[in-house]
Amino acid sequence: MTATQSNLAGLSRFIFRAPSWYTSVAFALLLAAVAGVGAFERPETSVVWRGVLFVGRDAWEGVFFIGIPTVVAGLGTAWVDRLVGGKLTPNRSSLLALVCEVVIVAFLAVGGLVAYLTPLSQRFVFDVLVVALASVFAIRLLVIMAVSRSSLPVAAVPASIQTLTAAVLLFVYSGTLRLLEVGGPLLDTFLMPYLSRPQEAPPALSAISPDHFLVLGLTCALYAGAVWTFLYVVDRPWRNTLGVSVLDFLQGFIGHVAEGSRELEDFFEQLGEEAVVPVTVLSLRTPDGEEKARWVLPMIHPGPMGEIGGGNLPVRIAAATDGVAFPPHATAGHDFNLVTEREVDTVVEAADRAYDRLTYSPEATESVRATAGEASILGQGFDDDALLVSTFAPGFADDVEYAVGLSTAAEARTEGLDDVLLVDAHNSNNGLDGPDLGHVTPGSTRSFDMIQAARRVGERLAVAPRGDLSAGVAWERTDWVPEEGIGPLGVRAMVTEVDGGAEAANADPQTTAYVLVDGNNMEPGLRGHLVDAVVDAVDADEAEVMTTDTHIVNTVEADNQVGAAIDRDALTDVVVDVARQAAADAEPVESGMATEHAEVTVFGNDRTESLASHANAAVSMGGALAAAVILASLAISVLLFFVTGA
Repeated sequence: MTATQSNLAGLSRFIFRAPSWYTSVAFALLLAAVAGVGAFERPETSVVWRGVLFVGRDAWEGVFFIGIPTVVAGLGTAWVDRLVGGKLTPNRSSLLALVCEVVIVAFLAVGGLVAYLTPLSQRFVFDVLVVALASVFAIRLLVIMAVSRSSLPVAAVPASIQTLTAAVLLFVYSGTLRLLEVGGPLLDTFLMPYLSRPQEAPPALSAISPDHFLVLGLTCALYAGAVWTFLYVVDRPWRNTLGVSVLDFLQGFIGHVAEGSRELEDFFEQLGEEAVVPVTVLSLRTPDGEEKARWVLPMIHPGPMGEIGGGNLPVRIAAATDGVAFPPHATAGHDFNLVTEREVDTVVEAADRAYDRLTYSPEATESVRATAGEASILGQGFDDDALLVSTFAPGFADDVEYAVGLSTAAEARTEGLDDVLLVDAHNSNNGLDGPDLGHVTPGSTRSFDMIQAARRVGERLAVAPRGDLSAGVAWERTDWVPEEGIGPLGVRAMVTEVDGGAEAANADPQTTAYVLVDGNNMEPGLRGHLVDAVVDAVDADEAEVMTTDTHIVNTVEADNQVGAAIDRDALTDVVVDVARQAAADAEPVESGMATEHAEVTVFGNDRTESLASHANAAVSMGGALAAAVILASLAISVLLFFVTGA
């Protein structure tokens, strides 16, 4: 992840799940009742009597004039929106109506305070109410156009429900109709009692005049134009450079964070590019054919977040594996995110093809470790193949670019190895701090360190003696949840023992421990602490701790690394216990490795960076543009009040 991408990821702090529609409606009615007590208070009555009777009446009037429009909008907007081809759900509709009610109450509170502290009359409060109702229409129009991707005229229909309902109630109960010279005997006799009911309303509503409704209509039209202008200006760069609309992104993002929908994948598909990625499988089985462990490493990135795209890739791989699955992080960044979860099926099918053509051998090498600059690689040969695990700990690093990984694996193979399963341990980072977040890019010093370390490991493994291999595995789901940085695969361990071959027949077997934590990177220093604990616990000669880089833990927090939310000692106890179980499970095994290729649709080269850049620009510039549009609209609204005499 680059610094630009981290800025975008930091927006996840605003993510929350939309409450159920009935929760939003209940809260809206409660808020309306409280607002009614403050707005319609009758100071001429005694405190005791008002406490017994009028507080209830004030609350009811608040529910009626403020809550009813919210309820109608909350329950009716989704239905009307879908009737005209939109996608708004009841939960989102009710939450939107509640937010707009809060806006109205805030406007009235400020207007009432100003009227109380100045010579301005009650009429000023209703002037403010007109602006509030028009603002609510603008907010709803913006959201509905973004979520439902409707044109402005179509979106204006469901967007107007809350404002229109409130306006109708105010028109009827303020007696405005009596101030207009319309009607006749029929209207006066039969309709007037229903269209004009000032006697049933609070006296304060008498300050409303026909001019208020004229200004409301004009202001709503003005604000609709402002919304269209704002969206056009913000959307133009996206269409010119990416060929997609920012509204498509907003629609998918809102759907994902509010209700966990897959709408965001539709947007990513528009950006996607075809790519061919290697999928490498290492399987260990007992001599009687029972699989103990299967390492599956597709060179893609398990992102972008939650279960969107390949975010839940480790779980999908584990579900398709007979033995204990080890789906570590590959050397690939966000450009190699799968655009939809459907692409995971293609990856799993490639892994199955690789597994079907495995040939097994009982021999393996002892593990070796080589360093170059900041890079450290632990490698172990399995017949003529090799498992390599790379880390930059104790330094901070994030993703390794796809091209760097390909070059590193190729360098290891130049000394005679066949297939190489190259893992990015992804086990030491300082979160979203810093200018580049440790991204390992082609041409960087770290990329050459990694390539050189791989060459040294390859040289040693190619000529290392082979001995009989034993291995044990274990895993614990743990009680931690994704919000705490641990995914559903929990903690997994594999411990290998190799006798060293004929040249070391009298030596003790060499022990190597591999621990995989289902999380996204680790807090600084945690990897070293865990490695030391594992080495001591199982008397290992070498050990490495990895993370899967699962993005299922990043639904709510962009920075949710292993060790940030859970106790270090508690995690250490689990890791040590699982490693000991794996060591106790050791038995003779044979291994096989093979690589297949999968054609998948990923974000594409530089697409992630472009998307992040555009999104960050939209946030920063969009905020300033929105402020300018709002101020200009309010200024014109004030001018309308003077022109119309409202």
